[in-house]
Amino acid sequence: MIFTLYGDYISHYGNEIWIGSLIRLLEEFGHNDQSVRAAISRMSKQGWVTSTKKGNKSYYSLTKMGVARIEEAAKRIFKLKPEKWDGYWRTLTYTIPEDKRSIRDEFRQELVWSGFGMLLNGCWISPNNLENEIKILIEKYQIEPYVHFFVSEYKGPATNESLVRTCWDIDNINAKYEEFINEYSKKYVIDKNKIESGEMTDAACFVERTKLVHEYRKFLFIDPGLPEELLPSKWLGGHAASLFSDYYKTLAEPANRFFESVFEKDNEINKKDSDYEVLNHPYMINK
Repeated sequence: MIFTLYGDYISHYGNEIWIGSLIRLLEEFGHNDQSVRAAISRMSKQGWVTSTKKGNKSYYSLTKMGVARIEEAAKRIFKLKPEKWDGYWRTLTYTIPEDKRSIRDEFRQELVWSGFGMLLNGCWISPNNLENEIKILIEKYQIEPYVHFFVSEYKGPATNESLVRTCWDIDNINAKYEEFINEYSKKYVIDKNKIESGEMTDAACFVERTKLVHEYRKFLFIDPGLPEELLPSKWLGGHAASLFSDYYKTLAEPANRFFESVFEKDNEINKKDSDYEVLNHPYMINK
């Protein structure tokens, strides 16, 4: 949830927040002071955020690693259409030794999150251009001696589509999108009518928008973001993305008002810069 708040709000308002404001925002979801402080402390130990003291107040901002993760997530969350495929597969192989098991397990999780699928044990593939992401991961875990990375064409004997089904459970992912559509299409209609009739508070819009993003971002962990050429004909990812976009836009302005009413910084944000950041949020553009 804190990652969601940084990606959807805080990063567009200077990337830094007073812990008191963060606690106040998360109270809307039923989280207490102690749980928020424990969570932000874990994020700090994991290298996602860093803290600074200003007087007797503690402020938290994303680290370089945290910013990179948020930017990558935003690029995928707010993408309405699959990218065109260049016809090449990215193949990563590794033999990380047993004494580095913890690194190996964490590296696997990073590969899944980035959209790689396991073809064989120690052999992962993706049709997406992820060279930069792989370079960052190799440097992060210092595993240069144990990995090999290739960009190549698949020459059979099966098809590219069958290769996809070997590495990913496409039918299950599609079923998850169907569940999302069934649930959130109803919620969207209800909340849109409430907003138009003035029956929904800014705080309620903030909660629903955050929950919407938080729920939708879970697809980053199961959907590799395959190019359209490799997707089944009845793929529901595009429908889900359009629903997410429409619902998000409906909640955006009142949700921003509530966030701004809580958000505090010791240095006054330049209003012009602040407005520019918010208006250039992926879903405020051309609103």
